[in-house]
Amino acid sequence: MPIYYYWGDDEFAIASTVTKLRDRTVDPNWVSFNFTQHLDTPEAAIEALNQAMTPPFGHGSRLVWLVNTTIGQQCPEELLIELKRTLPVIPNSSVLLLTSRNKPDGRLKSTALWKEYAEIKEFSLIPPWETKQLVQQVENIAHEVGVKLTYSSTTLIAQSVGSNTRQLYNELTKLRLYAGDSQTPISTEVVTSLVQSTSQTSLDLVKEVASGNTAQSLTLVAQLLNRNEPGLKITATLVGQFRTLLWVKIMTDAQERDKKVIAQAAEIGNPNRVYFLQQEVKSLSVKQLAATLPLLLELEANLKQGGEEMALLQTKVIQLCQLFL
Repeated sequence: MPIYYYWGDDEFAIASTVTKLRDRTVDPNWVSFNFTQHLDTPEAAIEALNQAMTPPFGHGSRLVWLVNTTIGQQCPEELLIELKRTLPVIPNSSVLLLTSRNKPDGRLKSTALWKEYAEIKEFSLIPPWETKQLVQQVENIAHEVGVKLTYSSTTLIAQSVGSNTRQLYNELTKLRLYAGDSQTPISTEVVTSLVQSTSQTSLDLVKEVASGNTAQSLTLVAQLLNRNEPGLKITATLVGQFRTLLWVKIMTDAQERDKKVIAQAAEIGNPNRVYFLQQEVKSLSVKQLAATLPLLLELEANLKQGGEEMALLQTKVIQLCQLFL
């Protein structure tokens, strides 16, 4: 009774893994009968469980996918009863798959069931400051794709692509085609000429805004939008980062020395990152950082009302930069 629970914000990695799971379990001649997707509705989970209990048609196994489920965050009592009844007896001829952006809530009774019966796997984007993990990811996917790299070219690709796994696969596939049958590792010169750099991220935009650099900030906005980065996603990053910087500044000004305490207050997962953030806010004031949030919340509201992304982002970025002049 294979049961899988995939969660995280790396949607491309999840989609790729789901495709491999489907290809491995479902006979391609019977895929239209034996592969079903259920969107997250109140009835979807029950429907998925019932379908997982149904024998597959023809050859191969049945794959039932509960897409973007919130079952890991809220599980009504009637559904919990159904899970307890069904999960232990799902036949080996069926595969039940759940995907979610959020980690299963350890406080829920249903999470104990997933831990007992399911293989839970995380697919989260690597934070841009975790350079060692980004390099390791390039090495892993390069091995999977079948392209040889030098350490320098591996590092350069990690710097250029960041945590964008979709682009990473595309760039490494491009490099494999370029290399052909050659066994010579790809050099940094080839990477520079062929790999598109997307290292300018919303995090870079935060740094430029906090430096009061209006011209470079507007350039980054244009680059992000040209790469089809959603305006609301850019805004969410700005809100999150400026809120984090504000908390770090408040705690630092209050003479708090324990980095774990600061990390907890600022909701920073890695306390070692606090030092670098403290360097960023040295020349900034609490008043400046606090003034960013009303502007960003106004930007978010205007974008949700259907306003034109470029114009709204440009206007607010100019106003934000003026706070730090």
